[in-house]
Amino acid sequence: MKQKIRLVLRYLAALILAISILAPLLWMFLMSVSSAEDLTRIPLEWLPRHWDFSRYASLLTLQAGQPGALFLHALGNSLLVACGATIVSLLLAIPAAYSFSRYPGRDGWLFGSLAIYMVPPVAFVLPLYFILQQLALLNTHLGLILVYCSMILPFLTWMLKNQFDALPVDIEQASRLDGLRYWQVLLRITLPLAKPALGASAMFGWLLAWDEFFYALLFTNNIDAQTLPVTIAGFTAGRATDDGLIAAVGILAAIPPLFIALWLQKTLVSGLTAGGSKG
Repeated sequence: MKQKIRLVLRYLAALILAISILAPLLWMFLMSVSSAEDLTRIPLEWLPRHWDFSRYASLLTLQAGQPGALFLHALGNSLLVACGATIVSLLLAIPAAYSFSRYPGRDGWLFGSLAIYMVPPVAFVLPLYFILQQLALLNTHLGLILVYCSMILPFLTWMLKNQFDALPVDIEQASRLDGLRYWQVLLRITLPLAKPALGASAMFGWLLAWDEFFYALLFTNNIDAQTLPVTIAGFTAGRATDDGLIAAVGILAAIPPLFIALWLQKTLVSGLTAGGSKG
């Protein structure tokens, strides 16, 4: 009887969590397909009288004068910057985390980087701005990628270091006795076992870069490298704000993270299976 009650409570908690997450998204979708009259009608009705998908059409076209010209360009900028920063950060975080895990006595460097990571971003605005200015990287994709790497790299290093600590060292020692070098052990033994952590780290790093607003606002001044969060804020800057259009932008902006999460979910599951079989 107690097990049934626990099972019911577990499913009830999962249902409440799902509703709390999906309800705002559902309401935002209803706003995006509602006409201006439906959005301003008092009392407000839950379902629109006239379903209007014209906002999505305008956001998915590159025709001059349409909001899609800004939205699609900013979407491409965000994808390029987020993917670039995540890939570079992973390539640097993997050997750094492995070094911190397998060679004791270097924790001070890791804790120092984490302490810098916790400092408010506003403290680094002027130094980063002057550096990017001297390197002619203001309002460029590469400039944002480098800035985001400084933000993502300590976090990914800490996550991967904890995962490497949990892996059995005996397998690596046996591989070394078989003649593998350190980099071969890392690539052939350690990384396949740490595949779930790699997927989780990539997902969190990508989301940090995708949602970042402060640096993107300060280090970009036009649409050439402006990311999606800054462009979305620009849609609300006019005197007459189309709430339905902003809701449509929010729905479309949530699609790439959704696909990334679904793709990495398969990576996490496969990694757990592979790690269990090799352990």
